[in-house]
Amino acid sequence: MQDNSDQKPPSAGTEQSRKKQAEQSKASHSSRGKLDTRERFQYKEEEAIVKDFDWSQFKRLLHYTVPYKGMVAIALVLMLLAAGSMLIGPYLTKLAIDTAIEPGNLQQLNYIAVAYLSIYVLNFIATSFRIKLTARVGQNILYDMRKKLFAHIQDLSFRFYDSRPAGKIMVRLTSDIESLNNLLSNGIVNVLSDIFLLIGILTIMMSMHFKLTLASMITLPFLVILSTRLRFLVRMGWRRVRRKVSTINAHLNESISGIRVTQSFTQEENNKEFFDGINEDYRSTFMSTIRLNAMFGPLVEITGALGTTIVIWYGTNLLIDGVLTVGSLVAFVSYLGRFWEPISRMGDFYNQLLVAMASSERIFDYLDTEPDVTDSPNAWQLPSIDGRVTFDDVYFAYEKDRYVLQDINLDVAPGETIALVGHTGAGKTSIINLICRFYDPSKGRVLIDGHDLSQVTLPSLRSQIGMVLQETFLFSGTIADNIRYGNLAASEDDIIAAAKAVNAHDFIMQLGDGYDTEVQERGTRLSVGQRQLLSFARALIGNPRILILDEATSSIDTQTEILIQDALKRLLKGRTSFVVAHRLSTIRNADRIVVLEDGLIKEVGTHQQLFDDQGIYYNLLRAQFKFLEEVS
Repeated sequence: MQDNSDQKPPSAGTEQSRKKQAEQSKASHSSRGKLDTRERFQYKEEEAIVKDFDWSQFKRLLHYTVPYKGMVAIALVLMLLAAGSMLIGPYLTKLAIDTAIEPGNLQQLNYIAVAYLSIYVLNFIATSFRIKLTARVGQNILYDMRKKLFAHIQDLSFRFYDSRPAGKIMVRLTSDIESLNNLLSNGIVNVLSDIFLLIGILTIMMSMHFKLTLASMITLPFLVILSTRLRFLVRMGWRRVRRKVSTINAHLNESISGIRVTQSFTQEENNKEFFDGINEDYRSTFMSTIRLNAMFGPLVEITGALGTTIVIWYGTNLLIDGVLTVGSLVAFVSYLGRFWEPISRMGDFYNQLLVAMASSERIFDYLDTEPDVTDSPNAWQLPSIDGRVTFDDVYFAYEKDRYVLQDINLDVAPGETIALVGHTGAGKTSIINLICRFYDPSKGRVLIDGHDLSQVTLPSLRSQIGMVLQETFLFSGTIADNIRYGNLAASEDDIIAAAKAVNAHDFIMQLGDGYDTEVQERGTRLSVGQRQLLSFARALIGNPRILILDEATSSIDTQTEILIQDALKRLLKGRTSFVVAHRLSTIRNADRIVVLEDGLIKEVGTHQQLFDDQGIYYNLLRAQFKFLEEVS
């Protein structure tokens, strides 16, 4: 047996040391977690917010001012008047001191005072109208760009949306366009005014005293650096702060919307720690920006004061030597003070320009994106159809040479109901997408009543197709508005008739305001089944010749399904219908069932025929029944 008599119990100091190490380890781990959170969000947020100046892109941006060239011309005239009045003021001060105050000529002083007041009134009027005019031009341009961009993305094909999250698309319409506001509303006209002011001030100062002008420019390089580099860092800092706020808002929205899931999986503490990370990230970003911002103003003032000190010191010596008059020195100091302002604003304009280049590049990138599915130059209006749908040796790939449909040959008679069956990824939804021409086949043709879909106009095709998706999307507005979305010309009687046809009328009337009941965000106040019934009514109010149900009953409870099945008997009659579903009750009454596997049509027949063949369809049914028995 081992002798433990010489062993000593751990001391209190050792225990405290271990506890301290454990706490430090825990704190370090927590800190790493927050750092990882910040790094993760920084990675997600990183997107170029500045861009090197691109003259061709800038010209393209300026092209949006062409419809408002008359207003721009007036703004430029007003700018010249305002800038000219700014140049006259200090010179009048010189005249007042040298020709009126020193000689004691009060009448001359009165004339100068009236002139001085007049130019400032002129400056006030010209500047006020110029600001209003340039703001109107800028907002009109932003309106045009926002309108054009929204209209363009509405016409883009599904392939565009497949590779881009909705949030990034929204940023183009909001933040990127808004970032052009200052540049277009005031920036361009202001920089022209500043250039005119700088040239005028330098010309007048040099005419007064060349050497004194050179002495006053000693601090110019420092001011240029402050106005460009430091101001640029401050501007970028505030942009990062706004992005951190957006991150917090996005997480808050997600956390509040998903609170049931969070509490169900007891993830409250993890959620709090995650929020602590992004909250701390925002705080540190804000404070670092504040420190930079706090430095900017004092440094500019010190630089300006240093330049003024040099002018006063050197100018006083010239004054003593009789080379310079008192009025000239006062005017010189005044001109110098006005010289720093446009320099600072031009640095700000340069920063605005770099930010605008990045935003405009992203905007133009979307505007230059062409839809994959468009009307051909000679496309014709699809006439009223009977509903015969033909797939003629169709191949289709979302990505090049990776076919999700191969050798699809299928002829569907008018009024026939086709059920599409197969495992996930078999190609069922792809067939639906081709019928609606959300995509074009990679090879082969899709025809309706013998018309090649690539040769008919999209509105004339889609207006004759009704579609109900698995995920029901309801827009803000009333229930009546959401049903009418399928046919904007529908009357109130048409809306009620469509609702009755899908057995939705009764539950609608039980709501507080009936058909005028406001649908909350995405219809959350309605059950899944009720939202699906409304989507059926929306699809059917346009009386489509082709009806598509893509997993439309997968989220409906048994009682609601009974209502749907009762409605479907009437709705499918006389319409060519394509039904994608897993539930046997939804597809067993179809005229034909098409079984897909790996993008190929493997079986076609009625429910009884395929069941008797004991092939893929039979095995799918057996698997479904086995699952139902296990869960029942």
